[in-house]
Amino acid sequence: MHTAFDESERRAWAGQADAYAASFARLCAYPVPGLLDAAGVREGTRVLDVGTGTGTAAAAACERGAKVTAVDAEPDMLVRAALAAPSADVRLSALPRLPFADDEFDAVVGNFVLNHVGRPREALKELRRVTRPGGRTAVTIWTVPAAAGQALLGRAVQAAGVTRPAHLPALAPDDDFPRTEQGLATLLRDAGLMDVVCGTLSWDHRTTIEEWWSGPAAGVATIGQIVTGQDPSVIADIKDRFESLCAEFAGPGRVLTLPHTALMAHGRA
Repeated sequence: MHTAFDESERRAWAGQADAYAASFARLCAYPVPGLLDAAGVREGTRVLDVGTGTGTAAAAACERGAKVTAVDAEPDMLVRAALAAPSADVRLSALPRLPFADDEFDAVVGNFVLNHVGRPREALKELRRVTRPGGRTAVTIWTVPAAAGQALLGRAVQAAGVTRPAHLPALAPDDDFPRTEQGLATLLRDAGLMDVVCGTLSWDHRTTIEEWWSGPAAGVATIGQIVTGQDPSVIADIKDRFESLCAEFAGPGRVLTLPHTALMAHGRA
């Protein structure tokens, strides 16, 4: 059921909720209001937030008066999600199989969850399965190629001569898809969704040099697994190169302005 990519993701995110909250969580929160709008989340909506992480989307849906269920594959994340959205039904569960009946929800959202599953097509079919006829499914995913701000950490790793280690498998070619508006829209249509709309979100994420380095330094996400898997001298080299590259984006007080782009797509079940 789970691929080598899925298993690698589980290991990468295990116990990382606090480090994620302190580094990349604010970045990933940006699309949430639009994502909930796209899914038609309002008072009384039965909504499922898949890959809830620290619970940002679940909490925002609760604030709208929705009846929220939130799932994540990482227990550490669910502790934070339950605190962020105390009225939500928070459960441990992972794509591509969810413990819900067909047509159980009015709206299903997945904020960047497709970046972290080994079989995106199967995952989207599952999201479609649990969405009632006429309900809406909405997802976000990072664009490829990445925007300049998103590429910063990877550039630092590359400048230090570090490559992705073999124990961190990439998505299998047969499971991958173009991270473009057309590519993601096709994925939703193939999953059985109708009236599919996909657009690009662009924004500047403001953070500090210290905050942005704290994620990979703690091992958060694939970039963090690559960084922390190196010898101390190599990690120091990556950090030095990172700080040098930050000059392109830095303003007063070591504040970074990092351009990011993501895709948001939604469709009707």
